[in-house]
Amino acid sequence: MPALRLGPERTESAPDGDWLTRLVPGAASTKTYRCPGCDQEIPPGTAHLVAWPAHSRDAADRRHWHNPCWQRRLQRQTRARRGGR
Repeated sequence: MPALRLGPERTESAPDGDWLTRLVPGAASTKTYRCPGCDQEIPPGTAHLVAWPAHSRDAADRRHWHNPCWQRRLQRQTRARRGGR
């Protein structure tokens, strides 16, 4: 059986900092995670991405996100600030 392959590690720079990200194909996703963007579960078998601050290699800092939630994270934070929350 061939090894399941994760996507390559990438560095992303954004207003919320520098992040390392890696795509997780559905076939490589065997656990349930909770997306910090929408607070919903990412069930096993669902493609998603894992992200962690670029300055940290600690596995405890890694978070699993739905791909669209990761892309929209900055808009959500901006709206929350405008609303005074």
